[in-house]
Amino acid sequence: MEQFESVVNFFMYLGVTVPLVGLGLLFFNLVTPYNEFRLIRDAGDVTDPVKAAAGKAAAYDLGGKLIGQVLVLASAVYHSLGLVDLIVWGLIGIAFQILIFYLFELLTPFKVLAEIPRGNVSVGIFSFCLSLASGLLMASLISY
Repeated sequence: MEQFESVVNFFMYLGVTVPLVGLGLLFFNLVTPYNEFRLIRDAGDVTDPVKAAAGKAAAYDLGGKLIGQVLVLASAVYHSLGLVDLIVWGLIGIAFQILIFYLFELLTPFKVLAEIPRGNVSVGIFSFCLSLASGLLMASLISY
């Protein structure tokens, strides 16, 4: 019977974390002036090197947000007292990733929001690293 409870628990937590990941990607896509998914999709146009580079930059940027958010959620699952606690930490993680992105925008001499759709892959990679580092930091800060 204990194994059955563990399986039920697994699916309950999975049923909360997967939508939170989707929600985070949706929110991030909504707060940027460009559509990351469209940039990634359009990168398949090999006749346009700018589109290809913009898609690559967006994929790095969005991939970093995804990994950073999942790190926070993994820590929240481990440390949470229940599903509500997990949801709260998940939403905080989403907000934190968005905040870090806009701090990156504010503190750099260039405009991140303009560089990614222009195909500046270096900015996308740095944004990836920033999201990964901030997600890891936040994940380590969740404790009781």
